[in-house]
Amino acid sequence: MSHANAIPGLYARHAEAFDRIRGKNGFERPWLDRLVAPLPEHAHVLDIGCGSGEPIAADLIGRGFFVTGLDVSEPLIRLCRERFPGHDWHVGDMRDLSLGRTFEAIVAWHSFFHLTPEAQRTMFPRFASHAARGGVLMFTSGPSAGVAIGEFEGEPLYHASLDPAEYRFLLAESGFVILQHVVEDPACGGATVWLAQKT
Repeated sequence: MSHANAIPGLYARHAEAFDRIRGKNGFERPWLDRLVAPLPEHAHVLDIGCGSGEPIAADLIGRGFFVTGLDVSEPLIRLCRERFPGHDWHVGDMRDLSLGRTFEAIVAWHSFFHLTPEAQRTMFPRFASHAARGGVLMFTSGPSAGVAIGEFEGEPLYHASLDPAEYRFLLAESGFVILQHVVEDPACGGATVWLAQKT
């Protein structure tokens, strides 16, 4: 099995450890501020790769938004359902995303980059089909094209990125205008962040 295909099992086996060590100090908040700035009150947000619901979904819920979360790890989704029972949680692979509805915002924070480059390319039409007109999309990537293998609980952890120029092309092709793109943002743990809006 490839390192990329091992991701679902990895997050299922180590869900408790992931929840325990996932940073929850709110360093993502400035980017979430930017994500929600154009949203109407009580907007619906799709959190792709939502993990245990903390801190991203929890922050959005705290602002009064309704969150639909998708994660490949059943134990992590179970935690979401226990913590935030008034919201909508799904076990599933983002590569098969097909919810049949649109959202005012879509976020794929530190999740999308676990897909292979080929799978990432196929996600942009899925983002577009789930984004309402004027809806915003935020995701993290690597700073440049390549594959990086990290480690989590002693197991290989796959990450991949396309070239920034290709992300720009894929976003434009799918009807998104880039609002902001920061490479290795020092104020956000070194995350490379994209924020775009559906035209």
